[in-house]
Amino acid sequence: MSGHDQLVHCLCEITRLLWKLLLPLLFLCVLLIAVLVLLVLAVRFWLQSSRSARRVRDGRPTVAFFHPYCNAGGGGERVLWCAIRALQSRYMDVNFVVYTGDLGVTGQQILDGARRRFNIVLPRPVQFVFLRHRLLVEPGLFPHFTLLGQSVGSIFLGWEALTEFVPDIYIDSMGYAFTLPLFRYLGGCSVGSYVHYPTISTDMLSVVRERNPRFNNPDYVTDSLFLSAFKVVYYCLLALFYGMAGSCSDLIMVNSSWTLDHILSLWRAPNRTSVVYPPCDVSAFLDVPLEEDGDKKCHSIVSIGQFRPEKDHRLQIKAFKKVLDSRGEGMGGREALKLVLIGGCRNQEDEDRVLMLRGLCQELGIADRVAFKLNVPFDELKREIAEATIGLHTMWNEHFGIGIVECMAAGKVILAHKSGGPKLDIVVPFEGGQTGFLAEDEDSYAEAIEGILALDPARRLHIRQNARQSVARFSDQEFDACFLAAMDPLMGTFER
Repeated sequence: MSGHDQLVHCLCEITRLLWKLLLPLLFLCVLLIAVLVLLVLAVRFWLQSSRSARRVRDGRPTVAFFHPYCNAGGGGERVLWCAIRALQSRYMDVNFVVYTGDLGVTGQQILDGARRRFNIVLPRPVQFVFLRHRLLVEPGLFPHFTLLGQSVGSIFLGWEALTEFVPDIYIDSMGYAFTLPLFRYLGGCSVGSYVHYPTISTDMLSVVRERNPRFNNPDYVTDSLFLSAFKVVYYCLLALFYGMAGSCSDLIMVNSSWTLDHILSLWRAPNRTSVVYPPCDVSAFLDVPLEEDGDKKCHSIVSIGQFRPEKDHRLQIKAFKKVLDSRGEGMGGREALKLVLIGGCRNQEDEDRVLMLRGLCQELGIADRVAFKLNVPFDELKREIAEATIGLHTMWNEHFGIGIVECMAAGKVILAHKSGGPKLDIVVPFEGGQTGFLAEDEDSYAEAIEGILALDPARRLHIRQNARQSVARFSDQEFDACFLAAMDPLMGTFER
C-alpha cells in the first residue's frame, strides 16, 4: 500500500470514529442544556416563591435600589435619596429597600449622613440589606482588566443581593448593568436603571484607537500598537455584552444629553430611555448674597467632587500652580488666591489619593495655598462655596456635574471642562447671556482663571446672575416631577 493510500485510509478511520462519537456528544450536549435549563427554572421558582411569601407577609410591594456605596456622599448618592424621597411621598403603601455594602455603619447612620451632607430627610425609614462582598466591585481588586473584573464581580454581588431579598421592582442606581438580567430573568422582577455614566463609551474606544494617554489608558499601552489593538478588541467585546445587559431594563433613565447619546448607541432602547436631570439643591444656595466682589482681598477657588481619579484633581493643582507663578508676592499676589478641594472619600484608595495630592502640593511649593476638605457636612460645604469666587471642575466627559450646578446656584463663576454634560447641558448660554467658562488643559485653565479674576466686578456679577437663573431646571422639584413621570409605567405594574 502506497503512502497516499495509507493517508486516505487513516483519514477514513478518523472520520468513522468521529461519526460514531457525534451522536453521544450531541446527546450529552442536549442533556447538559436540559439540566442547565431545569436548574435555572428551579432557581427562578425558588426566588419567586420567596418574593411571593414576603409580599404575603408584608401585605405590600417593595421597590429595591442597588447602591453598594450609598454612604459615599457623592452626586450619585444625592440622586438615590431624592429618588426614594419622591417615591415615598407619592406611594405610601410601598416598602423601600437599599442594597448597600457599607458594613461599618448602621442604617440610621447612613440616613443621618444623607441629612448632614445633602440636607435630605426621608418621610419614613427604609430597609437596608447589607452586602458582605462589595470587595468584588472594588477597582483595586483588578489592577488589570478592571472593567471586566468589576462587571463580573457585580454579577456575584447582585446574586448575593437577590438571594438576600427579592423585590417586586429593582432599580440599579449606580451603573451595575450586569445585575439587570439577574433580577429580571431569575428574580422575575420589573427592572429599571438610572445611568450616571456608561461603563464603557465610544469616547473610551476613541481614546484607545488614537493611543491617547489618560488615567485609564497608561503610557505602556499607548506606546504599543499591539496592546492598543488588543485593548480596542477588549473594549468592543465588553461594549457588546454591556449593551445586551442594559437592554434588559424595562425603564432607562439617564442624567444628561451626553449619557443619553452613549446609552442609545450601546443599549439601543430609545422607546424606554429618557433624560432625568439629577437633583441639585438649588434652593439651598439661593440665599448666598449676589454682590460685586471687587473689594475681596483673597479670592477662593473651590472644587467639589469625590476624590476619584477621573475627577483629575492633579490638573486643578497644576493649573493653580501656573496661576500662582504668574503672580508676584505681596498684595494681589499669591497670597490673594487659595484653592479649596472639597470631596468625599469612598474607601482607602481614595484616601491614599488625597495623600498623593497633598504630596504633589508640597512638591510644587503651593501647600500653603491649597486646602483639602474631606466628607464635610452640608453647612460647611455651603459656607466654602459662599466664600468662593470661582467654582472649578476638571473631569473629562463628566456625565453631569452636580457640584457645578451648586456653584452656579450660589452665584459663583464656574470654570468647567469643555466636554460631556457641562458643555452640552449646564454651562450653556441662558437667554443669550454667558453663564460660565470652559477649558480643557493646564494652560487653558490657568488662562481662564486669570481672565475671570481680571474681569470687571460688574461683568463678573452679570455672569454670576445669569448662572444662578439658568439652573432652575436642575432643582429638586424638577427632578421629582420628571423622575415620578418616568417611573409611572414601572410602578403601575403593582396594579396588574
